[in-house]
Amino acid sequence: MTEIPGYVAGKWDIDPVHSEVGFTVRHMMVSKVRGTFDKFEGSIVTGEKPEDSSVTASVEMSSINTKNEQRDGDIRGAAFLDVETYPTMTFTSTGIRNVEGDGFLLDGDLSLKGVTRPVTFEVELNGIGPDAFGGTRIGFSAITEINRKDFKVSYDGPIPGTSSGVVVSDKVTVNLEIEGVLQQG
Repeated sequence: MTEIPGYVAGKWDIDPVHSEVGFTVRHMMVSKVRGTFDKFEGSIVTGEKPEDSSVTASVEMSSINTKNEQRDGDIRGAAFLDVETYPTMTFTSTGIRNVEGDGFLLDGDLSLKGVTRPVTFEVELNGIGPDAFGGTRIGFSAITEINRKDFKVSYDGPIPGTSSGVVVSDKVTVNLEIEGVLQQG
């Protein structure tokens, strides 16, 4: 592994103002719909070596935002996320592996709609450095794909006039842009 400039062991709180939890799903088999979850929190603990680090996060499912209130209401409902019964999605890391240079694979358990399954994020460390307030920040980009049906998000509305098309694809791409703030003391 190459040297990581500015690397420091410590606890980092995820800064929700400068972070994004997003997703992309194919719609009507012809286009992609993107969305975000606007309320989330989490922490990163960097170990003496990057591979000794850990991540925990929680996402408020009712904060979904696809820029269409009707669609967001449908997604919050029982046919999709059922946010009244399952208000949060959580992630707890189980391991980190260095792959190339500053690239990492982040393994962990994703819990959604009462189902917990292992997932692996491809992670790019974007940098570590000082902020304007005398603190230290760390930034990551991460991506993974999940099958929504693995998490009981099983709505299968057919496209009228087709024999095989569905309104929403099974594959969901999860995109993260995360900025953490080093906690002192």
